[in-house]
Amino acid sequence: MTGQRTALVTGANRGIGRAVAAELCRRDLRVVVTARDPRTAQATAADLGPGACPHVLDVTDPTGVMLLRKELEHVDVLVCNAGVLLDGRTDPLSAPLALVEETLRVNLLGSWRLAQAFIPSMIRRGWGRVVLISSGTTAEFGGALFGGAPGYSLSKSALNGLTTMLAAQCEGTGVLVNAVNPGRVRTDMMPSGQIAAEDAARFIADVATLPVGGSNGGFLTEKRSHV
Repeated sequence: MTGQRTALVTGANRGIGRAVAAELCRRDLRVVVTARDPRTAQATAADLGPGACPHVLDVTDPTGVMLLRKELEHVDVLVCNAGVLLDGRTDPLSAPLALVEETLRVNLLGSWRLAQAFIPSMIRRGWGRVVLISSGTTAEFGGALFGGAPGYSLSKSALNGLTTMLAAQCEGTGVLVNAVNPGRVRTDMMPSGQIAAEDAARFIADVATLPVGGSNGGFLTEKRSHV
């Protein structure tokens, strides 16, 4: 396909999402910056420059997702970054299940909802890139789950499983779907992280712009493990 490609980044008003949106703008993509708060979405897009446009989006709201899909002419790159960590410092026997349920609604079902909304049109056009932000410390393929944030860990493990199913569905269509482990990135969610959001964003942007024949259904890290 020709022309400028459009990327949609969820949770793009801060942290990893904002850094990824900025990096994709630098790579000359038109970036749809989404956030639940319209003011932060607008402010972020204004900071990123003319290549960015703001949209309000709550990934747990089916109506909002469908309205966004109808409003956008097309999306070529989908980065599912919106996520929450609500049950830190608990364990599987004490974690409040209301928090676990909310975590799954955002981290798993939110990404799934976006995939259902935008991947079919990518398949019809014969090109697309989907990146699901996972977590290697809690949910690496084949790894043991971290019990200190059980809802978060389970949501990311399920997200990896969703990645493999979506990738299989997209095999041979020109659409590549991958999960990404950005590492311990320094954000509001993880203030002690050692990796700058801008450094993680460069790798995520690489995955979001993979060439034809690139990984599909992988769990990708800086070392490109589990490709």
